[in-house]
Amino acid sequence: MDSNRRELWAWLALTVLGCLLVLLAAGREWARVAHPAATAPTGGDLGPVLTPVALAGLAGVVAVLATKGVGRRAVGVLLALCGAGAAWGTWTALDGATVTGWVHEHNTLRSSLGHLPWEIAPLWPVVAGAGAALMIAGGVVAIARGGRWAGMSARYERGGARAGQSGVSSAAPAHDDKALWDALDRGDDPTR
Repeated sequence: MDSNRRELWAWLALTVLGCLLVLLAAGREWARVAHPAATAPTGGDLGPVLTPVALAGLAGVVAVLATKGVGRRAVGVLLALCGAGAAWGTWTALDGATVTGWVHEHNTLRSSLGHLPWEIAPLWPVVAGAGAALMIAGGVVAIARGGRWAGMSARYERGGARAGQSGVSSAAPAHDDKALWDALDRGDDPTR
């Protein structure tokens, strides 16, 4: 396996991992409320942008694999922006006023008795932050190095060297419908 392919697979694994970490963290509780019957907020409750940017990041990973050149770099920029959005969503979700407002809004009966104390559960915000960092890094790497990677359709594209290596006839391709049908009748593959 050549170094560009290894680099692509490493990029793919780490960038997808980043998106999945943000998705996972968005569904977990980010604050602990002192009252046993109180509802605690998840990361997605406090930072509603987390799930959409993680899903957009996963779509961006597929788009990087499917594109080439300038398109791949543009998708890399969008992927880095999704990571920045996840980082921003994580940061703003940890704001004390945001958590206090959510806890009191969703625990109306319990909060009417007085202040409901809460504390941040630090594991899931850290996981979301790590995922956001991986998404940003994945976008930057796709911008800087993505031009060297093969696209999804690279094995199906006809290149001069590939045609000679595979032993396939390098006859001129047929350009009209009749010529395509004639090639099929002769047993030739007109797509090569």
